[in-house]
Amino acid sequence: MTEVFEATAEFARSLDQTDTLYPFRERFLFPQHEGRDARYFCGNSLGLQPKSVSYLMQKELDDWASFGVEGHTQARNPWLFYHHLFSESLGRIVGAEAHEVVAANTLTVNLHLLMLSFYRPSKKRYKIIMEAGAFPSDQYAMETQVKLWGFKPEDAIIEVAPREGEHTIREEDILAQIEAAGSSLSLLLFGGVNYYSGQLFDMKRLSEAAHRVGAYAGFDLAHAVGNVPLQLHDWNVDFACWCSYKYLNSGPGGVGGIFVHSHHGDNPRTFRLAGWWGNEEDTRFQMKKGFYPQRGAASWQMSNAPVFNMVAHRAALDIYDKAGMTELCKKSLRLTAYFEYLLLQLKELPFTIITPRNSNQRGCQLSLLFQERGREVFEALSAKGIIADWREPDVIRMAPVPLYNTFEDVFAVYEAMKELC
Repeated sequence: MTEVFEATAEFARSLDQTDTLYPFRERFLFPQHEGRDARYFCGNSLGLQPKSVSYLMQKELDDWASFGVEGHTQARNPWLFYHHLFSESLGRIVGAEAHEVVAANTLTVNLHLLMLSFYRPSKKRYKIIMEAGAFPSDQYAMETQVKLWGFKPEDAIIEVAPREGEHTIREEDILAQIEAAGSSLSLLLFGGVNYYSGQLFDMKRLSEAAHRVGAYAGFDLAHAVGNVPLQLHDWNVDFACWCSYKYLNSGPGGVGGIFVHSHHGDNPRTFRLAGWWGNEEDTRFQMKKGFYPQRGAASWQMSNAPVFNMVAHRAALDIYDKAGMTELCKKSLRLTAYFEYLLLQLKELPFTIITPRNSNQRGCQLSLLFQERGREVFEALSAKGIIADWREPDVIRMAPVPLYNTFEDVFAVYEAMKELC
């Protein structure tokens, strides 16, 4: 049954008072506006800094000072095995076994490495299906990977777009393109959540459809990880990658993440580019010829774990472990629904929410497409200490993140926009 909301400050505060996740906002540092915490709605672009980062960073700096190179084995968290700190937590967040995930490299690097493993085209099976208007990194990666194999992007890449007059992609259109491509399809590679519209795709259904025609299914989870429920292993996704600086709050340029299903990661015949950190740990320092991959996703590592880069990731995942994805997703549904309810009261402002109304087809992001006055509204919000995200030419993206946003936060946005009416 649909919850009954009220557009009052008292009602918003009453929801915060019963929110068991409310105290987690105290674990983050907020930008300041006129001496107060700003209302921060940009977690879909860059998450807030956990307060524990500076403490954990100082521990690693102290170990470096105390041990020098011997910190690889003698630091409180030995650097040789630092990436092991993340596997259990990431597995819980994305729905995977610990050996199917690894924190390593960065998003677009991982996307290229995984495509070199799973996009192995032939003259007959060479096509890629992707979403039209994907984030540029995905577009560039697919364009150049296709060229690497001697194909033309306009021949090899099939882009599925919203129908005329619509803002999101109908999944039946994706399924139809998969079926039409048939035996010529090598790879389905979609964003789990579209960065612009906030549309969440049915990754299980799309993976099944790709597998039916003999293709692999991979996903860029930059806007999905830490935002929506994921069960990558059970959905039989072949591979996925993500960044950690959005909903995972691990700092600008934070370490990326990789998922490779055990079908492939446990198979030493699965092609992967070799880096010495992906080699078996017990023979890594023998400096012999011949690459012997570690089990699972860890074998897609290239170089030493970037320990200082990973400190924020550790701090952030500690918070996720304590909050739990189940509770975070439950709050996210309610918080986003309340935000949507409030925005729909603003009938005088010329915007349309282009994010799907169906809560099963979105995370916490709402994208507002303005017919006019969009930039004016964005700047007015900024002047009131409400940090949102402007996307050219006419969209304001806002993400009420359940870890640190409140029901009173979204009511403050409503009040600020109401004044502009």
